[in-house]
Amino acid sequence: MVSMEQFHGTTIIGIKKGNRAVIGGDGQVTLGNSVIKDSAQKLRRLFDGKVIAGFAGATADAFTLFEKFEGRLKDTKGNLKKAAVELAKEWRSDRILRRLEAMILVADKKSILLISGTGDVLEPDDGLIAIGSGGNYALAAARALSNHSKLDIKEIAVNSLKIAAEICIYTNSNINIEEI
Repeated sequence: MVSMEQFHGTTIIGIKKGNRAVIGGDGQVTLGNSVIKDSAQKLRRLFDGKVIAGFAGATADAFTLFEKFEGRLKDTKGNLKKAAVELAKEWRSDRILRRLEAMILVADKKSILLISGTGDVLEPDDGLIAIGSGGNYALAAARALSNHSKLDIKEIAVNSLKIAAEICIYTNSNINIEEI
């Protein structure tokens, strides 16, 4: 049996500016010191394509969270913030869900949020947020590119992920982007 500590990988970046948002992710899945897959899809469209989401962590756990979150979106008629808070409350208080090892970024045209299993629902002041092993590298790159270039948010996401892939051994440059 493989311990969860041996699972590493994933860099997910979210960028929100105006009424646009992008979430991007790499494709690498690592087990211990081996790359198992280099083209994993860690992004999803939810709620009839009106919400985009990306995950870092255990894949099965993330799919469970995506399903739960989409249910909360339906319950709240697409209110992203309310759905996120409801998911975080359930995730934190449910004995089974509490064991899930994943984090998700979600965005619509109004907001971008990080939802964690510790009950956090975080909305960045600057519209930039990242998760995963290379998240801090991608976030630093996105901040620099946002402040010192005229790149579009999609280009910033792609370039930030490429920079993270050059630094983080658990991140690759097989990049996927979802935009709304």
